[in-house]
Amino acid sequence: MTTARRTLRRSPRRSPRGRDRRGRGLRGLLYPASTPAFTTRAEKFDAMVLEALEPIEHRWGAELADLDLAVDDVPEVTETSPEDVVWGAGVLADVGVPLAQLVPAGVDPEGLPSRARIVLYRRPLEARARGGADLADLLHEVLIEQVAEYLNVEPDAIDGGEDRGDGGQ
Repeated sequence: MTTARRTLRRSPRRSPRGRDRRGRGLRGLLYPASTPAFTTRAEKFDAMVLEALEPIEHRWGAELADLDLAVDDVPEVTETSPEDVVWGAGVLADVGVPLAQLVPAGVDPEGLPSRARIVLYRRPLEARARGGADLADLLHEVLIEQVAEYLNVEPDAIDGGEDRGDGGQ
């Protein structure tokens, strides 16, 4: 009889590797790294930025040779009160939230020369878009505005009036 109890106590035990504690399911990758579903939202956003920049770069490539493009998640904010926040020149904002910023060439904090760059803020841009096509259009418009400011020309000159298949909107 004692032997039977010992047998019953041992049978429910499993190895700790095979346990599914708290019912959360298997741990590990859901998709192989080679599939498109494996890419992060930030990587997809970066690809959309490069795609939106392509027609602009094709037309204005020589003038944009000294311009860098960067993506940050959110803008750096030092003031917390909306009344105290004042965005400097080169910031493209929507309802007080910056979507992009043109940082002119100059000297960085270490004293080294820096190139001009356009910084796109991923999270505010994604929040204002309804989907993938809307985000692509928004990125294109923001890049047109920022490149126009960098080159000191009108945004219509950057876009060149090219038909993007959306009725000119």
